[in-house]
Amino acid sequence: MKKIEVLGVGCPNCKKTEALIRQVTDKLGWQDGADFELTKVTSPNDIASYGILATPGVVIDGKVVHSGKVPSKGMIERWLA
Repeated sequence: MKKIEVLGVGCPNCKKTEALIRQVTDKLGWQDGADFELTKVTSPNDIASYGILATPGVVIDGKVVHSGKVPSKGMIERWLA
């Protein structure tokens, strides 16, 4: 199971990033809780612990894969492949 975390305090770009990740996981036929777990990290201290300076950030299986802007669907598909 992939552990996916969206880092951000709730800004529109963070919400859009989460929505795009859900679109890609739906396209892949993944079930939340079975194939992946998506969580939101909103605490500034927790976000800073990842070394993220600009949100939204995306962490997959404990590794920061993106930060600072909304990722494209293609980027998300590559991360999850």
